[in-house]
Amino acid sequence: MAELKQFIFFDFEMLCSDEGMSFESMEAIRLGAVKYNLQTKEVLTFDEYIKPLSTKPLSEFCKELTGIDNQHLADASSFQQVLEQFLTWVGGIKKSRFFSWSPSDLHRLKVDSRIHGIPSSTIAKIEKRYVDFQEIFTKRVSKTNASVESALQLYGLDFIGEKHHPMYDSYNTLRIYLKFLDEPIQSDLIMLNQFIFEQEPLPFNKVNAKLNHKILEDFSQLLANDVIHMKEARKILKKTSKLVKKYNNVLINRSGLFTDENIKLIEELVAFYHDFLNTFNEHHSFSSKVLILDHYITTNSTLYLKQG
Repeated sequence: MAELKQFIFFDFEMLCSDEGMSFESMEAIRLGAVKYNLQTKEVLTFDEYIKPLSTKPLSEFCKELTGIDNQHLADASSFQQVLEQFLTWVGGIKKSRFFSWSPSDLHRLKVDSRIHGIPSSTIAKIEKRYVDFQEIFTKRVSKTNASVESALQLYGLDFIGEKHHPMYDSYNTLRIYLKFLDEPIQSDLIMLNQFIFEQEPLPFNKVNAKLNHKILEDFSQLLANDVIHMKEARKILKKTSKLVKKYNNVLINRSGLFTDENIKLIEELVAFYHDFLNTFNEHHSFSSKVLILDHYITTNSTLYLKQG
């Protein structure tokens, strides 16, 4: 595989209506992008209107939302022409990684390329190198599907440029990505507030102590005894699964911020979940009405011993 030399962030504006439209009919009407050179840090921009196949005038809703009017599209190039310009501007798919904020932009690219007879092999090369950054940001930082504007705000940043302008949306997505990439400690602190501490202000030097307390507090609420009715066991299993997801980013420890002790506690939480799941499935297969926890789990786990 060719050496990665640049990031490409791209965004489409599409036909839209306040009465609703099928995704198939929401043709691209503008493509904006930024190219970030990994070596020089230089940022280059791309912005082109696209003339859709639909000849229906834009609705007032769509014009107001996108800032695009009918005259922009009347003089615009076709999708095939704009995509060709875009690929020339990219200057090499194999040395690029492509990003957008949500997968809808990749879906738009694939749908419109199919409609316009663009070779699927070309789009497959982009898709192979594509990253849905909103999904990563949701999983690693924000917990919920943040907008570009709200993701910027988590880092204390303001949106630069014109909103609903695909080139500026791409540029601001790049800014978020660089923060995520280059400032893992800040990203993990944001993550803690979003996933675990629920916006509770916390001094930096007390993060691990508070985290330790929170892990033990959450675990202590799972079990009252070693013999559990199966209906209650199912609820506990679901709660434990949620805790594993809640603390997963601490276990990954992108920033190196978290102590070995806290990492070990979460590893034990994950191990407990899998042990509990196996025990539950075994009891369920025998139609048991109660679940009995393995004695080893409750006598050797740090999570249990610390509570005792």
